[in-house]
This record gives sequence, structure tokens and C-alpha cells, in this order.
Amino acid sequence: MADPKRVLLAKPRGYCAGVDRAVETVEQALELYGAPVYVRKEIVHNRHVVETLSSKGAVFVEENAEVPTGSVVVFSAHGVAPEVHDQAAERGLKAIDATCPLVTKVHQEARRFARDDYDILLIGHDGHEEVIGTSGEAPDHIQLVDGPDSVDKVTVRDPEKVVWLSQTTLSVDETLETVDRLKQRLPMLQSPPSDDICYATQNRQQVIKDIAADCDVVIVVGSRNSSNSVRLVEVAVQHGARAGHLVDFAHEIDDAWLEGASTVGVSSGASVPDNLVADVLAYLAERGFGEVEEVEPVVEKLTFALPRELVRDLKAAELAKAEAK
Repeated sequence: MADPKRVLLAKPRGYCAGVDRAVETVEQALELYGAPVYVRKEIVHNRHVVETLSSKGAVFVEENAEVPTGSVVVFSAHGVAPEVHDQAAERGLKAIDATCPLVTKVHQEARRFARDDYDILLIGHDGHEEVIGTSGEAPDHIQLVDGPDSVDKVTVRDPEKVVWLSQTTLSVDETLETVDRLKQRLPMLQSPPSDDICYATQNRQQVIKDIAADCDVVIVVGSRNSSNSVRLVEVAVQHGARAGHLVDFAHEIDDAWLEGASTVGVSSGASVPDNLVADVLAYLAERGFGEVEEVEPVVEKLTFALPRELVRDLKAAELAKAEAK
């Protein structure tokens, strides 16, 4: 008798508090100011989210220079360098900063250590928007360390005055491996005052670690430019899954991945709405994987308030509406 086909559904999965805040920021801005609302870079790294917001009137641009003078511009959840704020002010743009508060925390750490004249080793992926934004806070003090293999290239002025920070969406294990390698070279290396890798990244990776060994294949819903989504696939394979695949949509699943499989793990990156996961579950159910067991080792309750610039204008609009009655 064949093993019953089942799905191990990871939870937490999908939207984290920072992504939820960023997407709601664009939606509320569209409602308050009207279309178009310009967004510098992708608000979050997810194709479906970007396409949905575009259909509502959001216009995604690469730089402030593409935004008409005096328009509303939202900065993405990944954070921006100080010069981006300066450029917006010079163009008379109404800027709303949707940077995730956990990324803002890393920016604050970078500024503080730079003021104290530390060399800052930023562990992260070269070219990632978050890394560009954090580096811009203290470009003369920060050098990028892109994984364990980059450690040998690190040079510092004073080995007793050096600290590491990290991109928030990295693999926990790879980051710790990089830190261990750095400490072999720099025994006095200091750690950030609190963990830089965000709670949501860690939680999503932990539940994948918990289920991976029981899975023939793990399917992660997420976009290829989403660092945390890519990491989930890597973590699944590293911790015992026979195979791992990243898809934006259910129709991208190759039925060959399911051949001979009895257990499929499913999760999604921190910028993925849950309706896309529901589509994957429906796809799998049609192929016999109807039994779904949700695995939830930790419950997430964190939420973030909307950006203060937006909150202020929303309150002003409510007041004006009340006075007009």
C-alpha cells in the first residue's frame, strides 16, 4: 500500500510585520492622495504584490529623478541611504518612508558605530537594496562581507575597534558561519547590541528546519529577487529535504517534482500574500496531496505602526472630513 500523500504547511509563513506595513502604506497613500503614487524600487520583493499595486495606480521607479516634482513618493521596505532623502527634498517630493523598522534599527547601529569611529563589517549580499541603504549611512566606515568566502579580503584599521552588522534577511546559519570565520581573524570583533537578522526571517527558517527531513520536496512561494525566499529553499535542502523549489505562482510547479513524493513541504517568503499559498495547496490537492498538516512552532504577534508622515496626513484628512459635516 502506497504511503498517503500529505502536505506539511509551514507557519509562520508569508507576510511579516514590515512587509504588511509597507504594502498597507502604498494602499493607504493611494486612497488618501489619489493615483499616481510613486514608489522608489519594488515596495517589497514580490512580483504579484508589485503587479497588484501597479493595477491600483502605484508607479514603480528606480530613482527619485523619475518622479515628477511635487509628487508623492514611497520608499521601499528595504531602506534607503540618506542621500535618497536629500534628493527627494531637493525635488520637492512628498516622501513617505516605508522602511521596515528592523532595517531602520540596523541603520541606527551603523550611524552610532561610525560616530564612535569603528570599522563596520556588514554581512550581506552585494547589490541588495538593503545593503546599499545601510552602507549609505556610513560609507567611510562600512565594508561588505558577502559570505564566509569573503572574510579573507577584510582589512581593518584597528582590530580592537571593529563590529559586525548584517542584512536582515540572510540565512541564520550562513551568517553565523561568516561571523565565526571573522572572529578567527579578528578575535576582538564585537557583535551588534541585538540580533540584526529579523525575527520573521529566523522563524520562517526555523520551521523549515523542523520539517525538511520529513519532506521529499519543499516548495517555497516567493520571487527570485527575494533574499529571504531564496534562503528558505537553501535551508530546506541543507536540512534534509530531497529537493527544494521556488515558485511565484502555482502554475510554475513542475509535476515531475512530485513524482514518487509522499510528503511535500510548503512555505512562503516574508513578502508573499497567503492567497498565493492557497493556490499552491489547491494545485497539490488536485494531484492527491489533500491531507494538510500545519506546523507552527512559534506564534508571531508583532505589528508595526504606519509611517508617521502618512499617519499625520490621515489624521488631518479625518479631521477635515469631520469639520465639513
